[in-house]
Amino acid sequence: MANPIVLQTSEDQMQASFATSINNLSIAPCTKTLPYRFIKRLIDIVCSGSSLILLSPFLAFIAIIIKLSSRGPLFYKWHVIGKGGKKFTGYKFRTMVVNADELKKELLKYNERKGPTFKMKNDPRITRVGRILRKFSLDELPQLWSVLKGDMSLVGPRPVGPDEWIHFEEWQRRKLSVTPGMICLWHIRGKPKEFSEWIKLDLEYIDNWSIWLDIKLLLGSAWYMISGRNY
Repeated sequence: MANPIVLQTSEDQMQASFATSINNLSIAPCTKTLPYRFIKRLIDIVCSGSSLILLSPFLAFIAIIIKLSSRGPLFYKWHVIGKGGKKFTGYKFRTMVVNADELKKELLKYNERKGPTFKMKNDPRITRVGRILRKFSLDELPQLWSVLKGDMSLVGPRPVGPDEWIHFEEWQRRKLSVTPGMICLWHIRGKPKEFSEWIKLDLEYIDNWSIWLDIKLLLGSAWYMISGRNY
């Protein structure tokens, strides 16, 4: 059995390394004009606020189903690094068993992706209700609250977790020059298996950022959810 003191020391070192990296973060700011950023933020506020109101009965229904079907909290809290290295807590509907993080350590050998992200076919940690929520991206809906607060945008690069950040190369850090989004390019083009390809798609979005591109991605994501392509 692993020594808990050693494990704690390793975790502390990782957190210290993460804090140092964030403090030393140097990213060129996004060059988009103020009017564009204002319009994008206005769209985020109007769409996320109205969606939360209109979908509230449906969100309540999902919450009840989750609580009735499995033991554990309603939401999964994940620590995210946003624009400029700002850290915030994001929320998703819980789709896994309560000890999912512990089980992940035993399942790493089955990881189908290259890099720090984890993907496994028929992941045993996912609940029956969770599989349905993930298939149609319904577990992502609580992120509308993060959009309303300004921590996230409706469209933007995929959010980054601390466990991913520590693996970033210098060229990949430009990903944090804009606000992360609920919807990104790989929702339309499909999820790459390699972590570096994820980053390239996010940087492609940043380089081609426009209101029209956001609209196309929003419309495309609607089909993505309805078709159940997420799982």
